[in-house]
Amino acid sequence: MRNTLVAGVRTFILVPLLFLLTVVYSLFIISYGMVRPASPLHGRIVKRWSRTFLRVPPVTFEVEGLEHVDPETRYVVVANHLSTFDIPLMLWVLPVEGRFLSKKELFRIPVVGRAMRRVGIISIDRQAGRSSRSVINEGVQLAAERGYSLIVFPEGTRSRADDLLPFKKGAFRIAIDTKLPILPVIIEGTDRISRPGSKLFFRGHAQVRVLEPIETAELTNRDDLTALMRSVEASIAQGYNELHTPS
Repeated sequence: MRNTLVAGVRTFILVPLLFLLTVVYSLFIISYGMVRPASPLHGRIVKRWSRTFLRVPPVTFEVEGLEHVDPETRYVVVANHLSTFDIPLMLWVLPVEGRFLSKKELFRIPVVGRAMRRVGIISIDRQAGRSSRSVINEGVQLAAERGYSLIVFPEGTRSRADDLLPFKKGAFRIAIDTKLPILPVIIEGTDRISRPGSKLFFRGHAQVRVLEPIETAELTNRDDLTALMRSVEASIAQGYNELHTPS
């Protein structure tokens, strides 16, 4: 009961403040971006925003496997998806400039949506199916040219049980199309912070495990796509089961 009360107070006080900060950052990004569209300052703002988001519940975390990450390399980062906090957690802890795919509806938010485009977040139309593939690849290529890695959750939505949802092929198709290496990442614990069916954010601890990257330069969608997806899915599922303690 006490934990719920504390979570309620922190959520209803700090979340509006976080949104206000988001608007302020967005206005700065839009105005400054007119002069310097690909400024490194955008990345620092994204990192700072992510760290602030994690302080709302607050979230503590531990990370292992960062030795597998080359900060100078662009990746397609592939991770399991448990909660709203997965994105700021990944943006903060990985030593790369990460961007992610976001449903097009979020880009309709005044000011914030425009800032999202400015910093390189890629819009995706979930209803467009295969017709959106070329648009996504163009966005990924532009992000890579600016030095950004792409963060993708191949389950497509948050899993709401102890088992992960089946992976979809999109992230792996993107990696093969763009010849970017895949960086598999396991996330555990964020579902206890943002709980299914609850609008409150609870204090909690998350774990992140980074696996060895997988090169895709010699792979093709025709011959290797399914095997690549299944291999990464199995590795992430195995690691998640090792880290996860059922609630």
